[in-house]
Amino acid sequence: MYSQISPHRAQRVDLPGRYGTIAALRAPAVGDDALRTTALLVPGYTGSKEDFAPMIDLIADAGFEVLAIDLPGQQDSAGPDDEALYRPGPLGSVLAELIEKIAADGRKVLLLGHSYGGLVARAAVFAGAPISGLTLMSSGPSELPAGERRTVLEVGEHVLAEQGVEGTQKLNELRSAQNPAYAALPQELKDFYRNRFLASPAAALLGMGNGLRHEPDQVAKLARALRSSGIPALVVCGEADDAWSPAAQRDMAERLDADFAVLPGVMHSPNTEAPHELIATLLPTWRAWLTS
Repeated sequence: MYSQISPHRAQRVDLPGRYGTIAALRAPAVGDDALRTTALLVPGYTGSKEDFAPMIDLIADAGFEVLAIDLPGQQDSAGPDDEALYRPGPLGSVLAELIEKIAADGRKVLLLGHSYGGLVARAAVFAGAPISGLTLMSSGPSELPAGERRTVLEVGEHVLAEQGVEGTQKLNELRSAQNPAYAALPQELKDFYRNRFLASPAAALLGMGNGLRHEPDQVAKLARALRSSGIPALVVCGEADDAWSPAAQRDMAERLDADFAVLPGVMHSPNTEAPHELIATLLPTWRAWLTS
């Protein structure tokens, strides 16, 4: 199986950020790096750079430098105390600053945002991030729609306020214990999930959670920004995505005039569920962007 503890060749690095360092996994491009392109991978809510572990070597082997990051307040990245600064707009401006530093070295940046990371990635576009392509993966046009994921988010917000991060993690573990698939996971992976969640400041969990519950539809604004900057885009998701529906993501792609791809048998996390199938979609699209 593939997971956050899948082996890879990337090295842990610390990048300069607004609130301190931004933790990242970096893998240089295999070969002579003729593409001079960085694939910048942004995780979703409660996620981290390790979410992209199964993809890193595959992308690097194709000639792209890889940077998978923790957003501020995730895992190993420093973050502010203000919940409001974890909404997509403020995080997007932080991400745009990082992209500007990467591009200042003459590199092209292909930006990929997963789930909440997609909302942050589009906010980075609004902030003027100099990117050469945008991939929105399992992300939506606006707030998380009604469903189990939103219900868990709303319950978790109350538990966070009353019992803190540790109390919320205990609830997470009780809920996960009812899932046979979770029970079958290796203990090392369970420990990773637990430690990652406990490393999250309450402000980050609450702020990002509020972002997921209140983000407006900004697809028309993004379409204008992409068009005016000549930035190509791709929307990709699993056919069984249980966050934003594939139909909603297809509609978003059409409104953006973006490419659209659905991965059969995949749910909300193609990066760990089907990395090879995902890469088979990403790489031809990314290469076409760079040569057009």
